[in-house]
Amino acid sequence: MQKYSDIDSTDLRILSLLIENAALPYTEIGKRVFVSGGTVHVRMKKLEHMGIVKGSQLVIDPTKLGWDISAFLGIYLDKSSLYEQVATELEGIPEVVNIHYTTGIYSIFLKIVCRDTGHLREILHDKIQKVNGIQRTETFISLEERINRSIPLAES
Repeated sequence: MQKYSDIDSTDLRILSLLIENAALPYTEIGKRVFVSGGTVHVRMKKLEHMGIVKGSQLVIDPTKLGWDISAFLGIYLDKSSLYEQVATELEGIPEVVNIHYTTGIYSIFLKIVCRDTGHLREILHDKIQKVNGIQRTETFISLEERINRSIPLAES
C-alpha cells in the first residue's frame, strides 16, 4: 500500500471537514481553510485520483426503515485459495454490507443487515451457506452499534 508524501495540512483539513459533513459546499470549505472553492475542487480530484477518497455516500439508519437486524458472520472456507471466488459471490448478496479477509479462526468476517430474524435465516440458509467454498459459518447478532466513525486525521 502506497503512502503519499504530497498530502499537506490543507488536504487534511479539507478531508476533516468533509468527514464531519460530506454535504458541505466546496465554497464553505474554502472559506474555512482559507483557499478558493476551486482549489478545494482541484485538491479533492487529486485525492480521488490518488485513491485516498473513494467516493461519497449517503449514510442512513437502516433500523428507521425496518431493517432491525445487524449480524456479523465468521466464515470458514474449505481452502483459503477460494477467497476471491467466495468474496465475489458474497458481493452479489445485497444484504452483505462489509466483507473482510481476516487472520485468525475465520477466513472471512462480514456484516449483514436484515429486516428481521426470518430474513436473516433466509439470507444465511438460502444464500450465504449455498456459496461454493464456504465450509461453515458462525453468526453474531449485534444488539447495538455504539460507534461508527472515520479515523482522526493528524493535522485536523
